[in-house]
Amino acid sequence: MSATPIAATEAEIAAVAWNADGLVPVITQEVGTGRVLMLAWMNEDALRATLAEGRMVYWSRSRQELWRKGDTSGDRQWVRSGAYDCDVDALLFQVEQEGNGACHTGEVSCFFRPFGGGAVPGRV
Repeated sequence: MSATPIAATEAEIAAVAWNADGLVPVITQEVGTGRVLMLAWMNEDALRATLAEGRMVYWSRSRQELWRKGDTSGDRQWVRSGAYDCDVDALLFQVEQEGNGACHTGEVSCFFRPFGGGAVPGRV
C-alpha cells in the first residue's frame, strides 16, 4: 500500500482544540467499509507526522511517546482522508488497514464487544 500525505494548512492545525493535556481524540475508520477501527489520541506532533507521512501516527498516553501504527505488529494504517468535526475537537481519518487489523488483541476493529452479550469486558 502507499502513503497519501495531506497538505493541511498551518491555520487548520492551529484551529484544533487540544485538551488540557495537548491531545485530541481521533477516530480511525476503514475507507472501503466505513467500519470504525479504533479511537486513539494525537498531539500536535502526531497530527503533523500523520499528515506529512500519510501513515497513522498516534500519541501513546501510557508510554508518553509517539507510535506509528504497525511498526511492531505490521498492521499499518495508510491515510486516505482526514477531517475534523464542527467544534474542531475530534478528528476522523479514513485509512486502508494493512495486516490483520487495528486492535492489539488481533481483532480487525477495537469495537468487537457488543453490549448485551453477557460478558463483562476487562482490559486486554
